[in-house]
Amino acid sequence: MIELEKDGGLWIVTINRPDKANSLTGEMLTELAEIMESAGEARAVILTGKGKVFSAGADLEEAKAGLATSPLWERLSGAIAALPGLTICAMNGTLAGGANGMALACDIRLAVPGAKFFYPVMKLGYLPQPSDPGRMAALIGPARTKLILMGGQKIETEEALSFGLIDRVIGPDALLDVARTICADTLAAKPEIAAGIKTLCR
Repeated sequence: MIELEKDGGLWIVTINRPDKANSLTGEMLTELAEIMESAGEARAVILTGKGKVFSAGADLEEAKAGLATSPLWERLSGAIAALPGLTICAMNGTLAGGANGMALACDIRLAVPGAKFFYPVMKLGYLPQPSDPGRMAALIGPARTKLILMGGQKIETEEALSFGLIDRVIGPDALLDVARTICADTLAAKPEIAAGIKTLCR
């Protein structure tokens, strides 16, 4: 349910469980984390999904059994954040729950029109993963972060763009092509130059 395509220095990681809104099981989270931990050799990584939802977060049954508060979420987002190459989250649809962490950890976030963004941990009685609020606040500010995490608001695509939660809105047919185009200069550059620029941007 996790697909990995390697095209030279570009890795494309796809969540493929559209019948369950790309909700993530513990096994899928572990596989994603292992892929990202091994992606140090990649020059660029694109993370996307199949169907009309990027990810609904934790699989409902496994969430009830403890997956919602598993350290696997933080392991995954930490592995993405540590990558030296360019990382792009190409969201083919709505992003919800714990899946926010992997998107927030990427360098760039693209989304299709009509995608919604929400993170209802407080309503469900959980704290977000430790790094997620800080990463979100760095993008959109503390007040808007509280609007999402404490106010429980679903953010529509255009508002997410104006907030800075996403960087571009792209039609679904062009989403991966645009993501590949953004990666092109990084793929062509010396790895140490690309990694150096990324470090300077932190």
